[in-house]
Amino acid sequence: QVQLVESGGGLVQAGGSLRLSCAASGRNFYMYAMAWFRQVPGKERAFVAGISWSGGSTYYADSVKGRFTISRDNAKNTVYLQMNSLKPEDTAVYYCATKDERFKGEYDYWGQGTQVTVSS
Repeated sequence: QVQLVESGGGLVQAGGSLRLSCAASGRNFYMYAMAWFRQVPGKERAFVAGISWSGGSTYYADSVKGRFTISRDNAKNTVYLQMNSLKPEDTAVYYCATKDERFKGEYDYWGQGTQVTVSS
């Protein structure tokens, strides 16, 4: 059974940094892209950043470009999100997700989320 477990969330002041981790298990993740999404109450889940299996391609929402960095360690089946210069509007539950990048479509597997709160 596939499991994605996020960690690293917490409370931080504006301008601070956090590093989220997401450990995947339960199958062979060869050619699986990974991504981070976030959601605030009353709004739809929004894409934050994505990374290809090789790590050679990365994608970011405009709102986080230049502040967040996504990376992965395939030996550990883990994806990271380094978040710098955090703003109160970054407050959300952050989810990691993964899918086979050879196929179009939605992300197949999701974690349960980790709360990030940025105080002003």
